[in-house]
Amino acid sequence: MLMKYSRVLPLKCLGLLLPVLALISWYKPANGPGDELQVPVTYYKLPNGLKVVLSPDKTAPTIAVGVYYNIGFRIEPKNRTGFAHLFEHMMFQGSENLGKMEFIQLVQKNGGILNGSTRFDFTNYFEVMPSHKLETALWAEADRMKGLKITQDNLTNQQGVVKNEVKVNVLNQPYGGFPWLDMPQYANKNWYNSHNFYGDLADLDSAKLEDVDAFFKTFYAPNNAVLVVAGDFEIPAARKWIDQYFAKIPSSKLPPKPDLTEPPQEKEQRFTKEDALAKKPAIAISYKMPERNTPEYYAMGLIDQMLGQGQDSKLYEALVQKKGYASSVNSGINIGLGSMFDYNGPMLWTSSLIHDASVPADSIIRQYDLAVADIANNTTQEDLQLAIVKMRSGLYDAMGGMFGIGKVNLLASFALFDDDPSKINNLETSFKKVTPELIRQVAQKYLAPNNRTILIIEPKASK
Repeated sequence: MLMKYSRVLPLKCLGLLLPVLALISWYKPANGPGDELQVPVTYYKLPNGLKVVLSPDKTAPTIAVGVYYNIGFRIEPKNRTGFAHLFEHMMFQGSENLGKMEFIQLVQKNGGILNGSTRFDFTNYFEVMPSHKLETALWAEADRMKGLKITQDNLTNQQGVVKNEVKVNVLNQPYGGFPWLDMPQYANKNWYNSHNFYGDLADLDSAKLEDVDAFFKTFYAPNNAVLVVAGDFEIPAARKWIDQYFAKIPSSKLPPKPDLTEPPQEKEQRFTKEDALAKKPAIAISYKMPERNTPEYYAMGLIDQMLGQGQDSKLYEALVQKKGYASSVNSGINIGLGSMFDYNGPMLWTSSLIHDASVPADSIIRQYDLAVADIANNTTQEDLQLAIVKMRSGLYDAMGGMFGIGKVNLLASFALFDDDPSKINNLETSFKKVTPELIRQVAQKYLAPNNRTILIIEPKASK
């Protein structure tokens, strides 16, 4: 199971790559003011602290169930890098009433799919099943929340699986971990934001059974989780089953959250990393993001659309179409691990490309500076409106994709981090409040050279 994408269970490349399954019936076209997202949201909490979000949608006879735990790799224990990801694997190794692999078999034999992933600030598990199997999905998720089967055999087995995953996905392929795994380690200073969250092989080996047990009892508790149900179901029945299966699970005493703040960056950082498997050089440029939920944060979301998203973006036009330095440019907030909506701490806007060896890195950086200067000096209302349209389109695609899990992801994130899943219906309003002047100001402040980190990948010459 990858953190960059998702666990490959019944379908290859499920992850973030699935297209929109069907038209979504719970939003309206943008014909004027007020014609924005209208996602049904029922939100409440059980006495044990479990957050519950219910969002009925009769589009298709399926249900999507997601359980998100407020523990990601950002705050995993020191000297245990990769532990949060390792633990994600352990959650598929059996529970009180379901033996090893039986959770997976239960879902698949009932016509469903399932997956899980570890991200900066949460670990999530989900199932998509026929709508009449909602009770089955809720019972199974409650069963492993209530009691995981933690054995030395399971731990040893999954340590080997994760170590092999690190080797296959990072160590033994060209550009492995670039830039999604590499860049946070170079750009950030606080250990919680800058360690190797995929896991050092020695740290993975050193994980003990008592570490796993303590981690589960502390963080995999109802008062550190949100349960989201979306799809074709009736709210009274769902509430009944949720109370029946989850309400008696005891809460835990959660430790204080560590300080995640990053010191202000005062000058540009540049690093070079050799890659023995790479055939061409590559470059990534990252800028530290404004704080979540601020006007500047929403402005950066729209700047991302202008600068890096699509073939009409300034970077694509400059670096691919005009200069021919590369065949593509990849850009985004929380790139490779999610979106601008599903994290809760310091974050980077990152852009990267693999380019011809004849092109100096400084020539590419010059094009970035010109594109940023264009936004900082020349953004108009027309430019802003186009960015809002692109953001809206991407937002709707995200919610309709992955058989409804995209919408589950947003609801869960807003419940975990903001205690307000209905925020999903206010996103467009927040983006529409951004002005061209704010776009220019944010570009000047946050896309300045003193706020960026540059990572250059150099192919290592064979001896």
